Amino acid sequence: MEINADFSKPVVMHSEQLEWQPSPMKGVERRMLDRIGGEVARATTIVRYAPGSHFSAHSHAGGEEFIVLDGVFQDEHGDFPAGTYVRNPPTTSHTPGSDQGCTIFVKLWQFDLVDRAQFSKNMEAELDAPVDGVATARLHEDDREIVTYSQLEAGATLTSGARGGIELLVINGVVTVDGVVLGKHDWLRLPEGQRLSARAGGDGAKLWMKTGHLRFARAPSV
Repeated sequence: MEINADFSKPVVMHSEQLEWQPSPMKGVERRMLDRIGGEVARATTIVRYAPGSHFSAHSHAGGEEFIVLDGVFQDEHGDFPAGTYVRNPPTTSHTPGSDQGCTIFVKLWQFDLVDRAQFSKNMEAELDAPVDGVATARLHEDDREIVTYSQLEAGATLTSGARGGIELLVINGVVTVDGVVLGKHDWLRLPEGQRLSARAGGDGAKLWMKTGHLRFARAPSV
C-alpha cells in the first residue's frame, strides 16, 4: 500500500474529513496520512482507541513515536495523558491500550535503526519563553531530524526553512499556510527546499513539527 509516498511533493491532509478505517484489533481505528507498506509499514497515522480497547503485545523493529492528542494512552511503561510525546526506539516492545479511550498521532519505521533513546515528555512543560508570540519546545534532536512543539499566540507566525523537509500537525487551533487553512489534527508535509510560514488564527494554535527527516524516507525492512 502507498499513500502520499512521493516525498518530493507537498501534501495537505484535512484529517477530520477522512473516514476512520478499522485496524486488525477490534476497537482501534485509524486515519492514514502517509504509508509505504501493508500492516508492517513506514506510516504516519492518527489512531483512535475505543474505551477498553488494547493491542496485543508487540515490538517495534523500526521504532515508534507518538503524541497523545486526547484521553490517556496506557501500556506497561505508564499512563500518558494528552500532551505527552513518546519515543519508543527500535527493539522496544509494549502492550498498548486505553481504559477510557484516546487518540494518538503516531509515526512508525522512521527511526535510525541504531537509536536506543526511549523517553516521554510533557510537551508544555518543555516550552521556552515566547519570542514574537511563539513559544517552542525542542523535544528531540539528532543527526537526522529535529522535533518541536510550538504554541502560537493569535496572529503569530511560525517559520522554517529547514533542510530535509518539513512536517506539521495542528494539535489545536487554526493556522494558514500559503492560503490554505489548517485546523485541528490537519497535517502538512513539505519537501526539501520548500519554506514554511504558518500564521495562527484568532485563538492561537498548538503545533507539532519535524524537520530534516524526509532525506531518510524509506520502506521498512521486514
